[in-house]
Amino acid sequence: MSTTETRKVDHIRINLEENVQFPRLKTGLEKYRFIHQAIPEIDLDAVDTQINLFGKTLTAPILISSMTGGAELASRLNYNLAEAAQEHGIAMGLGSQRAAIERDDLAYSYQVRKVAPSILLFANLGAVQLNYRYGVSECQRAVDMVNADALILHFNVLQEAVQPEGDTNFAGLLKQIEKVIKSINVPVIAKEVGWGFSEQNVRALSEVGVTAIDVAGAGGTSWSEVEYHRAPTEFHARIAASFADWGIPTAEAIQYAVKAAPHAIVIASGGLRNGIDIAKCIALGASLGGIAGPFLKAASQSVTEVSQLIVELKTQLRIAMLCSAAQNIEKLRHTNLIRSDE
Repeated sequence: MSTTETRKVDHIRINLEENVQFPRLKTGLEKYRFIHQAIPEIDLDAVDTQINLFGKTLTAPILISSMTGGAELASRLNYNLAEAAQEHGIAMGLGSQRAAIERDDLAYSYQVRKVAPSILLFANLGAVQLNYRYGVSECQRAVDMVNADALILHFNVLQEAVQPEGDTNFAGLLKQIEKVIKSINVPVIAKEVGWGFSEQNVRALSEVGVTAIDVAGAGGTSWSEVEYHRAPTEFHARIAASFADWGIPTAEAIQYAVKAAPHAIVIASGGLRNGIDIAKCIALGASLGGIAGPFLKAASQSVTEVSQLIVELKTQLRIAMLCSAAQNIEKLRHTNLIRSDE
């Protein structure tokens, strides 16, 4: 098993077995609530959660966020996720495809089109790899490998920095990303992995042509906590642990993105746990709500568990929309939230 493949298996195991949530920092979504409408003048059956994104119609603004690939265990998880996504008409992101770029024989663990031929599907590579001999060719390979509708370039500077084997040269990446955007044949999504983008970051990414921003804010899974659990020495464990509550909470990151790039597609992720959280994110300006941890746990069980989770999320979202008098997603986007800092 390669170093990359071993790391993938470690990440899955740690996420399933250990507590890797932020110890104290929360998403910020808990500070917001909807104004309850006791007389919504809407039939629940008429609430419409459908959206159009990247040229495809989704039954709801739900994204199975990027998680895994590059190992046999990851393949089973991805197939469970993709099959359920196809059944329910929602979007899915794949985990970093670096493992399959390095080893062609691992590509199968990402190739889910055979069970999900029509879902909105995102390929994925680490942005920092553009400083480590990757370029347009590798990005296009990642897209072609899985027949993706868009490419995620993910940013995980803190995770790389606390890994003993991390790739830490993040200098000059914007020019490299711009080159990819101008050359590749699908839209590019910039995604953080759980610490959020600042307003300055979003503006810079928008200026080089990124189509969408997945804010992936703080408050859910802390990847420094994940790296803490796989640290090879006490020194590395202490370094990782010190950053346990680092980051920009998801609710703030959404608002930074909406302000800095008003014409970009904003994807909200980072600690979302239910359909009410997704509804709040839409009301704050996002177009899509991404969830990872709960889907990983469900996928480790079965397709049925993933399917059940999707139904729960959709039901929670629809009821939140009913009780907010928002008959469709466009009206939900213009629904006011009350903020409380108590």
